[in-house]
Amino acid sequence: QVQLVESGGGLVQPGGSLRLSCAASGSIFSSNFMAWFRQAPGKQREWVAFIHSAGNTNYADSVKGRFTISRDNQKKMVYLQMNSLKPEDTAVYYCNFGATPGFGSWGQGTQVTVSS
Repeated sequence: QVQLVESGGGLVQPGGSLRLSCAASGSIFSSNFMAWFRQAPGKQREWVAFIHSAGNTNYADSVKGRFTISRDNQKKMVYLQMNSLKPEDTAVYYCNFGATPGFGSWGQGTQVTVSS
């Protein structure tokens, strides 16, 4: 079982930046994905980005070029650097760990609000 704790959310103006962090603990197997998902009010949870333990990354089209996912395997951390934020990025952001993105363990979520 893997436990995940997100941090770094908050209120930011359009065009601003935030960096989310996710700390993992527990039984971390060697080949894995860490991912970020988000869920806006009244909408389904959607995938934002994932990174494999080997370093491969992939991004949703809506965030490509603005968000960067990274990880520190030694520290068991995953990060999401979010730049050029837009109001439509407002959501609760969730950290995810597993053999496949979208499965496995989830964090409790951190709120990101983009508003002037």
